Amino acid sequence: MRIGELGTATGVAPRLLRHYEARGLLTPGRDGRGWRVYDESHPARVGQIRDLVEAGLPTAAIRQLLDTAGADDRPRPSPALLAELNAVHDRIDARIRCLARNRDALAAWLERASVPADAIQVRESYRSR
Repeated sequence: MRIGELGTATGVAPRLLRHYEARGLLTPGRDGRGWRVYDESHPARVGQIRDLVEAGLPTAAIRQLLDTAGADDRPRPSPALLAELNAVHDRIDARIRCLARNRDALAAWLERASVPADAIQVRESYRSR
């Protein structure tokens, strides 16, 4: 499949697929005219990359992580990469705690606001936390 077909299949823009290639995350073949050719394994690889990017991992760490997979497709990160992944996990946890505090503070403010009670639509899930 060509880059446009891979983009359509994965929902990822061709420009981003070329970026992944430049970062060493994707390695397409080339046809006789030099055009990129992707095989049936590439959509799954793009899905893994997207999931890891959305999790907050830098592309260098993603490349290392994907390159450490053994024959059973289980990642085997080095101690240095494992430390980096744990640091990313800790940063995500800190952001979640900060967002939860912000959400709770805003919900409390809305509940105290001098607005008629029927005009305030604070979701019940905000009050329960």
